[in-house]
Amino acid sequence: MFYYAYEKQFPMKRLATAIVAATIYIALFGQEKEIKYIAERLPDSWSCDNMFGQESPTDELWWRRFEDSQLDSLIGIACERNYSAIAAMENIRKAKAAWRQQQSSLFPSFDVNAGWQRNKSSGNIAVTDYHESWSGYFDANLTMSWEIDLFGKIIKRSQAQKKLYIASEEEYRALLTTICASVATSYFSLRMSLAEVKVLKENAASQMEIIKLVEARYNSGLASKLDVSQARSVYYSTLASIPPIEANILKYRNTLATLIATYPQEMNNFICEPQLPTVYIEPINIGIPAGIMRRRPDIRASEKQVEAYAAELGASKRDWLPSIYINGSLGFESERIKDIPRSQSLAWQITPGISWNIFDGGSDTYAIREAKAQLNQSIASFNNTVLTAVQEVENAMALYRNSVAQIIALRETVNRNRETLQLSIELYRQGLTEFQNVLDAQRTLLNYEETLVQAQGNSLITLIQLYKALGGGW
Repeated sequence: MFYYAYEKQFPMKRLATAIVAATIYIALFGQEKEIKYIAERLPDSWSCDNMFGQESPTDELWWRRFEDSQLDSLIGIACERNYSAIAAMENIRKAKAAWRQQQSSLFPSFDVNAGWQRNKSSGNIAVTDYHESWSGYFDANLTMSWEIDLFGKIIKRSQAQKKLYIASEEEYRALLTTICASVATSYFSLRMSLAEVKVLKENAASQMEIIKLVEARYNSGLASKLDVSQARSVYYSTLASIPPIEANILKYRNTLATLIATYPQEMNNFICEPQLPTVYIEPINIGIPAGIMRRRPDIRASEKQVEAYAAELGASKRDWLPSIYINGSLGFESERIKDIPRSQSLAWQITPGISWNIFDGGSDTYAIREAKAQLNQSIASFNNTVLTAVQEVENAMALYRNSVAQIIALRETVNRNRETLQLSIELYRQGLTEFQNVLDAQRTLLNYEETLVQAQGNSLITLIQLYKALGGGW
């Protein structure tokens, strides 16, 4: 495209023409090579037909699958009032304003000026023939300044800001996903702790009945004082397990208070049922296709940041090219204000120009290097985000599957231990077995009932983490 200009120039001008041609070519076409570099950095196992240019999935209210109206209300309040979410929303507004501000550079700017000027020259210089002179005039004019974006430098920076604006929206969605998961996790952790307290109190009540039985046998001379002491030891051990769990209940209430942007004191009247909902079990075999990973807003945000820094690199390369601008003014000037509207007072000026910085101490070169380093950093961050997402999904899926299998086994274990305890008590009442068998059955039943409650709660929490890892469902 520059061959004709190159051949027709004098020898000294050919070098300058070649430099200009090379500079323009690099600035205009070097960006495509950089985008290909991004695609080459992505592992094959993570790629798909169009990894870049994803579309956001429809919002899915995954927590409603638990069919808990109280949880629905807490999440709704958190999404509206959580201060982190409010700050993220303001970050979106800030990013949009920055995009619009950069976009406005594509248009000319106009200024209106009006004023009066009065001057007096010295009478002691030769140019005035040693006579004082006075001058003054009124003026009103409209000035215009416009940088013509011939090489796309402003457009590239506008595109970069737009991508960052879209990334801020995705970061907001990622934060909402985290907030919803945190509320659900704290809520079910609270209910799990309440369920544990309920199990301990029920076992304590059962153990008190056994104490009465042992004392009655002791008073009748059928049991030793050791049996009474051991029975009371198990009972008080169970009571001692309650305060730490009640402390956890308070902790989870305070966490919920922070998430819904209220003070802990206002959560004192918040009441949860002391039992967990039915374990939510569904077949989970989704694999890790790229389509599933696209649901995650943090991946989409990281992608947009890569695109933004790629556009910024293109803009930095175009800084090597000249800037073309047009300045002008249109107005009226007159010594007398009454003459300003007359046609002969009209004054105008137009000044097209070109500015090309041929030496800046290497500033543009280092700016390109900085932009390229920022782009490479964002690529590494994108790859790490995808890798972390795959790991989180894999871990959550494995934990959930195993938790369901554990719950099924623990339910059967608890039923068998309840039967064992009843048989031990009946045999002890008849004097056919030692009291140690009753003690062992009590401890074992309490242990497995607590483990079952914890397994049910952890299964729900693991499922929440799976929802979160998948960007809010599947």
